Amino acid sequence: MVRTKVLLADDHTLLLEAFRRLLEPEFEVVGTVPDGRALLAAARTLKPDVIIVDVAMPLLNGLDAARQLLGTSPHPKLIFLTMNPDPEMAAEALRVGASGYLLKTSAASELTKAIRNALRGVKYVTPAMKRQLEELFVEDPNGHEGPRVLSSRQREVLQLLVEGRPMKEVGDILKIAPRTVAYHKYKIMADLRVKTTAELIQYALSNKIVPSQSA
Repeated sequence: MVRTKVLLADDHTLLLEAFRRLLEPEFEVVGTVPDGRALLAAARTLKPDVIIVDVAMPLLNGLDAARQLLGTSPHPKLIFLTMNPDPEMAAEALRVGASGYLLKTSAASELTKAIRNALRGVKYVTPAMKRQLEELFVEDPNGHEGPRVLSSRQREVLQLLVEGRPMKEVGDILKIAPRTVAYHKYKIMADLRVKTTAELIQYALSNKIVPSQSA
């Protein structure tokens, strides 16, 4: 019998190992990755059926990685497993096409249940957040989408800059010239009408382009 292939994405090594031990009796854990860009590369080569992903990860956050993964066909099922109990974050994850949203404080049995549901095409939200999420969708049936003023490339540049990476390193990661990084930075600041790096960081955090590290 062919087992479901699962890829784990989290920047905490101890948690990755704990998740692996939890899932391996029932599923085949084909790999673990510590950041969003490694996740994109591993998904292409390992072709998992399901990906368990954190929201806050270095280099590329889980939501933006999900947008890229779910834009491919066929794409794996994505389940978010995070410390962030913000219903707006959960709504955004579901809006981009995630199959589930769980908290790291959820019962271990919820993760296996979420995977089984995802394989059947059924979305799973941890009961700890379900009521809040339902109330949010009653207030806004389309979910909270937040501002849509930045391109995918601009969001990538912004996350790396907010992480404190110098322009040359950002260019190396994205395979673009440092002057192109600088162009994107100042174009973003002009478009958002912010004048300082501090204001840019606040925008990124408040609009969940770079989720807070509590996520």
